[in-house]
Amino acid sequence: MAFTCRQCGSCCMYLGDYIVIEKQTGPFSFECSSVSTGTPFSAEIDPDKRHLFSDRSWIDAHPTACRFLRPDGGLIRCTIHRDSPPQCKFYRCVVMRVFDKSGRQVGTVTGTLALHSDDPDLRTEYDEAMRSIRDSDPDAEERLQDFFERRGYRTG
Repeated sequence: MAFTCRQCGSCCMYLGDYIVIEKQTGPFSFECSSVSTGTPFSAEIDPDKRHLFSDRSWIDAHPTACRFLRPDGGLIRCTIHRDSPPQCKFYRCVVMRVFDKSGRQVGTVTGTLALHSDDPDLRTEYDEAMRSIRDSDPDAEERLQDFFERRGYRTG
């Protein structure tokens, strides 16, 4: 199933130093660099998000967030989505970490409710859970979390 971003902002809330704005080249244009790769890139605020970017109050109140995040109603949106660097485009969020009884992380669940784990027992439990949980259910994530916890796993 394809990944769909929920636009919650969680993945980018602590990436304020991940993308550095080196220079503003126009009202909505920037020369930037990606700290993790050292790669320079140009970014222009998406035309439909310029009104969001102009309000600095939210970003000033969240100094650890990516400089290009802004609230939009109940969403937190990337204002350079079209020009964001490859590592942002390829990122897939983790909505749940699964730990065994000893506290060892044995898997992660992404925003599409896909399990990433090499643990055969967790995989079996997951397969059983997903027979009764549709990923399109609004409470699917909570139901999967409850299922794991009833089986003795801890989630976080």
